[in-house]
Amino acid sequence: MRCTTLLGDGVCYLLQIPPDSPAGSPNLKKLLADPGVEKIFHFGRFDMGLLLKTFRVLCRPVYCTKIASPLTRTFPDRHGLKELCRDLLSVELYKFEQYSDWGTERLTEEQKRYAATDVLHLHRLRKKLDKMLLQEGRFGLAQACFEFLPRRVELDCACWEEDIFQH
Repeated sequence: MRCTTLLGDGVCYLLQIPPDSPAGSPNLKKLLADPGVEKIFHFGRFDMGLLLKTFRVLCRPVYCTKIASPLTRTFPDRHGLKELCRDLLSVELYKFEQYSDWGTERLTEEQKRYAATDVLHLHRLRKKLDKMLLQEGRFGLAQACFEFLPRRVELDCACWEEDIFQH
């Protein structure tokens, strides 16, 4: 379940995916797999893994604000969505519902509001981070990371525990 804003216009669509529905959802699967639609995530590695496990669809192309943040903001050690929104957009996110029960049949209004605000600022964050990436000369590096992310997710979903990049 995630609220997604498709155009960065502040309109969110909340989709609650029942446990028995992965065989369905053909329109959602088509959107997730569409190479002409970039999907923006914060911590895409996690969300993309859930989408791959649930729908057997590997999202691409993707942009991940959690990857872009340390490539641009080398001074802080916190790159969570709450910190990014506060530092770059002067927006305070309240994450109280993050650990609530998302498996219930009916979501509370607070959970719905949390889901919406959890993605509402991703387009604006991306614009800020892109400017910073260009300024730092790391835009190409970020693009390469985003292009690799689907492969990293496949490794995660295959339960590959060894870091194949470590000597």
